[in-house]
Amino acid sequence: MNPNQDHVVLKIERVGKVFFPGTVDEVQALSEVDLEVREGDFISIIGSNGAGKSTLLNIVAGVFPPEKGGKILLNGNDVTHLPEYKHSAYVGRVWQQPGVGTAANMTIEENMSMAIMRGKRRGLRPAINKNRQSTYKKALATLDLNLENRLSAIVGTLSGGQRQALSLIMATISKPSVLLLDEHIATLDPKTANIVMELTDKVIKSENMTSMMVTHNMEMALKYGNRLVMMHEGKIVVDIHQVDKQALTIDDLIASFEKAAGQKFRDDKVLLSR
Repeated sequence: MNPNQDHVVLKIERVGKVFFPGTVDEVQALSEVDLEVREGDFISIIGSNGAGKSTLLNIVAGVFPPEKGGKILLNGNDVTHLPEYKHSAYVGRVWQQPGVGTAANMTIEENMSMAIMRGKRRGLRPAINKNRQSTYKKALATLDLNLENRLSAIVGTLSGGQRQALSLIMATISKPSVLLLDEHIATLDPKTANIVMELTDKVIKSENMTSMMVTHNMEMALKYGNRLVMMHEGKIVVDIHQVDKQALTIDDLIASFEKAAGQKFRDDKVLLSR
């Protein structure tokens, strides 16, 4: 167990989000969500489309603020109303699409240089130097994909799986307080998805990252992480910790959802496994 497991890294208090308020298209995406994420937690977040999973990550990342009264605290600091670029000093993120987290026309080394400076003040010193090259190579070597020997390769020439693996290293190299994984294997083929997920688990464990992973895949949600959260209609309806999570099956998880939500589970997309 992490010796600092009692330290709350991320505290989400009474977070709500309404899109298109006052119109016929009004959507209550989140409703009074409370969540404490402790140091070393790896939380899998699952739920049907429209449950509020990605909206919750977007608020943590500072893409938009919660409704009035909601708070986001990182290491005890209120970051609720900080702009997104300032959140990047605390939060790393890997998106669903491999191309979103990387610059296709730049080299691996140039992408890594942008990542290591994320959220920091940039001076006149060159972003690429021998010390940083050594740091990049060491970080990339953990992937076992030989990317550490291809620093001059153009990122657009990499496969989707390689780009997601690179995005993972870019998101973690500056040691953010929280790593957000937003369905980061959803667009990959099953074999590549499994490889990237295993690499994700390896990096999270080796760096002792505090992480939140949104997924539609119940099998992955049960297999990875020490905690599982299930969302429904903008609320957290299930929150299962490590001891209870280890013995769960997909049928158990569905039963837990139905008991908490008071209705049958009918989203076949969530049941798909890789």
